[in-house]
Amino acid sequence: MSEKNKTIAEHRIHAKDTGSADVQIALLTEKINSLTEHLQKNKKDHSSRRGMLLMVGKRRSLLDYLNRTDSARYQALTKKLKLRK
Repeated sequence: MSEKNKTIAEHRIHAKDTGSADVQIALLTEKINSLTEHLQKNKKDHSSRRGMLLMVGKRRSLLDYLNRTDSARYQALTKKLKLRK
């Protein structure tokens, strides 16, 4: 099973869930973390940096949506993914 499938299985709400806000946020967080490591080694890779910043913005808007609609799920997800200090 790939990392992506493990992440989806870990954060899904029901058996066939692949696109809920929780799953999308978890997948974006995984990509952002790997890109952060890449950019620490490759400081001049500006196109990847731009892509990462777009992902961060997308994740932020999804988190805002989740907080508006279901605050308890938002709290649980941010704790699980360690997004808040």
